[in-house]
Amino acid sequence: MFTGLVSEVGHVVGISKGPNSAKLTIGAKQILEDIKIGDSIAVNGVCLTVVSYTKDTFTVDVMPETMVLTVIHDLKSKDKVNLEPALRVGDRFGGHIVTGHIDGMGTISQSVQEDNAIRITINVSEAIRRYIIQKGSVAIDGISLTVAGIDQNSFQVSIIPLTGMETIILQKKVGDRVNIECDVIGKYVEGLLGERQQHKHSKINEDFLKSNGFI
Repeated sequence: MFTGLVSEVGHVVGISKGPNSAKLTIGAKQILEDIKIGDSIAVNGVCLTVVSYTKDTFTVDVMPETMVLTVIHDLKSKDKVNLEPALRVGDRFGGHIVTGHIDGMGTISQSVQEDNAIRITINVSEAIRRYIIQKGSVAIDGISLTVAGIDQNSFQVSIIPLTGMETIILQKKVGDRVNIECDVIGKYVEGLLGERQQHKHSKINEDFLKSNGFI
């Protein structure tokens, strides 16, 4: 589990691509101070597992599904990436619950200066838009952000100067794609309510259980 608070910006050192997968090597500093094989690290919001490391890089495997569903597929050598290690028990929880399981991709359609902030509009599919709520939480390329506005096919977030300096979000241009993870709480609520509605019409009730000797 992660919080959406980016620890540092790393850079892609190398990419070795298979037919539908990849092995990604990333240069970093802070992340490497306490790293071991098997650790989970969010790379642009995607939870990936460390398979090897050196004093200044770590390597992860990217499976086919991740290549299809995330912007990891778009990465090139020297590209910068947001990095966050998995949350430890006892760590300060400053963002929101982020799993590192990307729901899909969005496309930046506008970037506008608003006093000391940059307001970014991201176009998304209906499958993602349904989970976006005003003032709710969303992770964009692994950054925990608050939804500042909603339209029919898009939403907006505001980027303060500190977030702009410590992440890659303001290096993105109009037309660039970003990873999006919706708030997991909303997805759980929808799933539980859906099951309750489905069971409402079930023939299994107290009379059925009594007549068949279960109670």
